[in-house]
Amino acid sequence: MKILAFGGSSSKNSINKKLATYAANLFEGGDVEILDLNDYELPLFSVDKEKEIGKPELAGKFLEKIETADILVISVAEHNAGMTVAFKNIYDWASRQKKEVFANVPLLLMSTSPGKRGGASSLEAAQISLKWYGGNIKATFSLPSFDENFDVETGEISNKEYDAALKDIIRNFDYEQNA
Repeated sequence: MKILAFGGSSSKNSINKKLATYAANLFEGGDVEILDLNDYELPLFSVDKEKEIGKPELAGKFLEKIETADILVISVAEHNAGMTVAFKNIYDWASRQKKEVFANVPLLLMSTSPGKRGGASSLEAAQISLKWYGGNIKATFSLPSFDENFDVETGEISNKEYDAALKDIIRNFDYEQNA
């Protein structure tokens, strides 16, 4: 079983990438691959830019990675109550090559932030948007107050209640692909 995970941020120290990595490694028997959105950096999408450069190879490679996965674990970062430009940009470019960007792969959608809402606004925005582009969202999880609830040194959720909640989600994860 191939698990593809990434944080929806271009930060080199992305807390969402740390959370996605932790969650992906909780799936038993999985071959985990962690993507870095910095490897998929493209010019800001616009129809004018698309006419100029066509269909970027990097967007096609992003799609290929998703299509090879059995499970997606995405933790969306929040910038000004929405998804980050880094995530939205590769998503926009990829959607011009294939509308079903997320290929109906079973998806654990998450978010975290230093604040008490845990990136809830970006999580909500992603839930609305991704479903129109093949986002087969099977479960969601938000970790509030990242610095208080995640141990960066061990790479694990330190709050027992939140950790148990995530492990319960993964234990009961629905692996079925929607047709």
